[in-house]
Amino acid sequence: MSTVYKKIEVVGTSTESVDEAIRNAIQKASESVKEITWFETTEIRGAVSKGKVQEFQVTVKVGFKVLD
Repeated sequence: MSTVYKKIEVVGTSTESVDEAIRNAIQKASESVKEITWFETTEIRGAVSKGKVQEFQVTVKVGFKVLD
């Protein structure tokens, strides 16, 4: 039988780094979505205040197996 996957989009945030924002997105999504097997980063942006980066925001598409 073939495997079928579904894809959702989430946005992770971090005050430290893009990498941490991605990890936060995957970790939080995995709390309610089972069988996550891959991700792709589709957008990176951030918040700036007084000329300094305050927050990194990363849009991530998360793929997971559709269970029988």
